[in-house]
Amino acid sequence: MSETVFIDAMDGGIGVFIGAGNQVGFAKTPKMLAYILDTKKIYGSVMFTSSMDFADEYGFDHYDGAKNLWNKAIELRS
Repeated sequence: MSETVFIDAMDGGIGVFIGAGNQVGFAKTPKMLAYILDTKKIYGSVMFTSSMDFADEYGFDHYDGAKNLWNKAIELRS
């Protein structure tokens, strides 16, 4: 069974975790986030933490800033 991948807004960027508490990357740009997802072979379903809904409390200018960063990274991978 594979570990669950968690995506977490933090410090104005996105933390990528494989399993609870096992951070494997951090990105503040779509290009870096796409790179992390590719190198860690993260495809398919991920779990977003509640911080993704309240990104303005985690260093983003707007509450949907982390989701926008995520979506731009996914577009780069397409």
